[in-house]
Amino acid sequence: MRAKLGAKTAQTGIAAPAGRRNLLLKKLLSQKYLQVMALLGVAWMIIFNYIPMYGIIIAFKQYVITRPISEAPWVGLEHFKAFFEDEDLPRVIWNTIGISLIKLVVGFPLPILFALFLNELRSIRLKKTVQTISYLPHFLSWVILGGILATWLSDVGVINHILMALHIIDEPISYLAEPKYFWGIVVASDLWKELGWSAIIYLAAIAGVSPDLHEAATIDGAGRFQRMWHVTLPGIRSTITILLILAVSGILNSNFDQILVLRNSLNESASNVIDIYVYQTGLVNNRFSYSTAVGLIKSLIALILLLIANSASKKINGTSLF
Repeated sequence: MRAKLGAKTAQTGIAAPAGRRNLLLKKLLSQKYLQVMALLGVAWMIIFNYIPMYGIIIAFKQYVITRPISEAPWVGLEHFKAFFEDEDLPRVIWNTIGISLIKLVVGFPLPILFALFLNELRSIRLKKTVQTISYLPHFLSWVILGGILATWLSDVGVINHILMALHIIDEPISYLAEPKYFWGIVVASDLWKELGWSAIIYLAAIAGVSPDLHEAATIDGAGRFQRMWHVTLPGIRSTITILLILAVSGILNSNFDQILVLRNSLNESASNVIDIYVYQTGLVNNRFSYSTAVGLIKSLIALILLLIANSASKKINGTSLF
């Protein structure tokens, strides 16, 4: 009797995994087009994100572009030491952190506020019009927007004409030639380009807030601003937290395209950030190993900031990336 039960149990144990495999195979076949799309994305990531990571080793070598990486001699941490001993380092770090912190403090909450107020518009047509106008600059490259800004901010540009007509200034100012204006121009132009686009994800999160909560708050006598503060904002808190974690981890990113277009020799003292520094040393001066070492340091700092922000968020409000 026991032998028969043991044989039956063994057969059931063997049949169960086989049944699960068949079920999984049928599910994969029913989703074959989605699986192919996913595999293409995975293949793209492996080819362009993981395979090139082999090149990181040149940060520890004296690499010359005319010779293979394998033949380059090892130099250890020499390039890392050279970076920390560079006399331009304090200015580069100051510019990078300064611009990024201003963008974080000013540029992070504004899309949230914009999405909240845009969501409160009663007219659907007006709402769509405002949203379309606001995110239209996102689809223009910084090359185009940089040319527009250079024209507007020149001595004979529209900005000077308006300010002089309002008697705010007496003489025209070449704003891109003055380092003291550069940070403000970068932050303002970044908001102009990305405000509407950044608000889209918050609008999507707001759409997921239950209308029942708003109805209950209205019955309790809450006004529009009270519902925004006590219902809508708590409803999108997790989205805000995730995006804030990502923003903190990218604090050393200063939008290379934007600054490359807007910088010049006259505002170099305020526009020389890490991304520009890596570009200048790597591609312009052909110091590939040195620039790779600087980029690796930047990536490690970003990883540390990500882990710190994620851990702090998890402890404070229980929301985190992982």
